[in-house]
Amino acid sequence: MSRTAPFGTWKSPLSAAAVAEAGLRLGAVAMDGEDIHWLEGRPHEGGRYVLVRRTPDGSINDVTPAGFNVRTRVHEYGGGAFLVAEGVAYCVNFSDQRVYQIVVGGSAGDGSGNQAGIVEAVPLTPPGGKRYADFSMDSRHRRLIGVREDHSNTGEPVNALVAVSLDGALAEAEVLVAGADFYSTPRVSPDGSTLAWLSWNHPQMPWDGTELWTATIGASGALENPVRVAGGSRESIYQPGWSSGGTLHFSSDRTGWWRLYRSERSGRSGGSDRCVELVVNPPPDAEFGRPQWVFGTSVWAQAGPSTLVVSYTRGGTWRLATIDLETGALTDLTDDLQPNEWLVSGDTHAVVVAGAATRFDAVVRIDVRTGQKEILRQASSMPLAREWISRAEPVEFPTTEGRTAHAFYYPPLNPDFDAPAPERPPLIVISHGGPTAAAHSTLSLQVQYWTTRGFAVVDVNYGGSTGYGRLYRERLNGHWGIVDVDDVIAAARYLASKGKADEQRLSIRGGSAGGYTTLASLTFHPEVFRAGASYYGISDLEALELDTHKFESRYSHSLIGPYPEARQTYRDRSPIHSLEKLGCPLILFQGLEDKVVPPNQSEMMADAVRARGLPVAYLAFEGEQHGFRQAETIVRCLEAELYFYGAVFGFVPDDAIPPVAIDNL
Repeated sequence: MSRTAPFGTWKSPLSAAAVAEAGLRLGAVAMDGEDIHWLEGRPHEGGRYVLVRRTPDGSINDVTPAGFNVRTRVHEYGGGAFLVAEGVAYCVNFSDQRVYQIVVGGSAGDGSGNQAGIVEAVPLTPPGGKRYADFSMDSRHRRLIGVREDHSNTGEPVNALVAVSLDGALAEAEVLVAGADFYSTPRVSPDGSTLAWLSWNHPQMPWDGTELWTATIGASGALENPVRVAGGSRESIYQPGWSSGGTLHFSSDRTGWWRLYRSERSGRSGGSDRCVELVVNPPPDAEFGRPQWVFGTSVWAQAGPSTLVVSYTRGGTWRLATIDLETGALTDLTDDLQPNEWLVSGDTHAVVVAGAATRFDAVVRIDVRTGQKEILRQASSMPLAREWISRAEPVEFPTTEGRTAHAFYYPPLNPDFDAPAPERPPLIVISHGGPTAAAHSTLSLQVQYWTTRGFAVVDVNYGGSTGYGRLYRERLNGHWGIVDVDDVIAAARYLASKGKADEQRLSIRGGSAGGYTTLASLTFHPEVFRAGASYYGISDLEALELDTHKFESRYSHSLIGPYPEARQTYRDRSPIHSLEKLGCPLILFQGLEDKVVPPNQSEMMADAVRARGLPVAYLAFEGEQHGFRQAETIVRCLEAELYFYGAVFGFVPDDAIPPVAIDNL
């Protein structure tokens, strides 16, 4: 029998420690023969990423030795940190950013962090200020081809496509292609004759415009006869790759939606636009592409000579399907799984990282013919009965200028409690990072942490989010700090008007760019939200423009305007310069080794809010970068944020939480 208690005070089975320590970060699946590999980010091991192998007999073991952290810092966001080929793993180690070779045949552990035996990681690149990512094997020349970002000299880092020799000489990598600001996705054709890759230049981001190139790999290994196959400043190409027969496939948003194509030329002759769409009559709102924040993500993989396994999104929900390459038919493969960013396939089975509304993310093996699923590894083994799980409800709501925006709403849910009538729940509005990214509707323990305690949550896909076509993505161009802010406010007000949230207890939280949207909403519209939580958020757009990493160093030019010409706009939209408008409590969280949003962004905001006499808390964490990975950090943040809301809204959580120092409260 349920008890009556105010929202926010409900006793939850999800402790902050359970959320932090039970959740592996699964990603980057790969296949090598019948072996399946993936990465596990382990909060209980300081957030390090471990390469894991599953053999055909079902045994699962660590490949990388104790202390090895498979993570690259190219573009700071990384991805594409390993390649496995013919029983050998080639991995980037986070501590020194060098490429190492590890023979996979032995066992480095049982997959739980326990080591068994000695595994040797042999360096292939010399020490120095160079970073590597996104590899492809060039077997004919015994080398890896990948992206290198050179930080060894002063000034802006230099990116190039390079070849890393496998002969163990520790020589500097050979530069194959240079001159563009950025490169990604170098892929060698099955016969070893041709290389395909993407490039782009400032101020473009990869979702704005990229170019797809191919070149012949000569007998010496040098690239010859480069040809642009597709792309440009207004066309985003994503995930070029080769079929087993040597056909070049890729995703392009040339129609306004990322769709899959094949090149009829494959780089050898003819014009740059001889491309054919793979799906006949695709759903008009389907997108087969993702924003390329990290290397190595995918939406397609070949499964036999005439089939592709693909992931695509409609209305913010991802699906897994097959494409018959002979007929162009698109057929959904499962009706419940939502694939994440990684997908590989053999002839009969695909492997994905996927989640669902009531299931944790998992590495899943799927029969391409029948759709039968086998769970290989779950992100969490914590039991959470379905009656405790608040499921995402897709919401379309009106926003400014007669437009519609999108979100996922999670009602408070706890079978042991009801709230006294007519109380409405406090609402947490989530503004996702990026801002060119998207909220998803799969099971998240962090969301359930709030809903099981009696909070409503809405995760907003504001204008600028991906998955709704290029025009929706471009709503934010020139309007960052306006469109996103309008949409998160519209979501909160819409839910309050429907009786799904307490208008007097609206709060907003977000990280990185979502932290900026949070701070901008609190500053420029102080009448809406009563509390806010910023995770490594941007408070000074101009300072960020002058002190950020290369990948995003011109990103603001499309979102705000060219700098320094638009300097006043940068200042006008920076919360730090309009604090006289801020009127509600704020808590800030910051990693002290963050190279994307430097710590001074949060420190300046905390100092300024404190000086204004408003309630403010600031928590900084040694050893954390952009995005928290350590279990103890995640625990402290969740508990501190809950404590903060309780102090602001006047309730006492049913949790034993260490006090948080809140100035001016």
